[in-house]
Amino acid sequence: MISIKSPREIDLIEKAGNIVYQTHEYLRPFIKEGITTKELDKLAHDFIISKGATPSELGYEGYPASICTSVNSEVVHGIPSNRKLKNGDIISIDMVACYKGYHGDSAWTYAVGEVDKDSKYLMEHTKKALYVGLDVIKPGARIGDIGAAIEEYATSHNLGVVKELVGHGIGTNMHEEPDVPNYGVKGTGPILKEGMVIAVEPMLTFESPEICLLDDDWTIETEDYSRAAHYEHTVVVTKEGYKILTGGKNGENR
Repeated sequence: MISIKSPREIDLIEKAGNIVYQTHEYLRPFIKEGITTKELDKLAHDFIISKGATPSELGYEGYPASICTSVNSEVVHGIPSNRKLKNGDIISIDMVACYKGYHGDSAWTYAVGEVDKDSKYLMEHTKKALYVGLDVIKPGARIGDIGAAIEEYATSHNLGVVKELVGHGIGTNMHEEPDVPNYGVKGTGPILKEGMVIAVEPMLTFESPEICLLDDDWTIETEDYSRAAHYEHTVVVTKEGYKILTGGKNGENR
């Protein structure tokens, strides 16, 4: 069942989302050659706690860390480790914070030092695909409209759309109905209504979108080892369209 959030609930999700935004901004200067993904996880964990929230991912279905750190060909759910980032890497950091029982969820892909032109292209157009998807959100639109917009943009830029992984509703649970695919047909799927809160998160690849699950039972990687990027915002459907809940207090959205 898709729930409509009350103004109080939306406010709490936005507070959780702002903590996620702040954590991303806090981590940004640390994302450089030589740091380990485990060190980034510790920094994020401590920062989220310092803001009066908890890292929702820690312990979720047994997940052992506070954030997901997916490097290069890893699409999502990379487990922080002693792996050191290298110049030219790209890293997708996906995190969820829980504040007074409500969750905010956002992912972003970062360049480590100087990256090649293909990685820059992938990051630029995956980020743009996110906002293309968001821009169709308004009451009366359908979930399929979001996926169709993302898929059309991605394919027009020769990027692969990972179809096994989708966005989702969010609130008192990290994952709620409805699923929000990054592909679809306009005019299909659940109707968007004012007060619905969803996480939209295109996961695109530079080449083939085929993926595989690694032996740790969490990390998902491209089968051909081509690079992947991941951008995500939590948003609420408003009377006028949508509002990003994982941005800064003054509307900054990175």
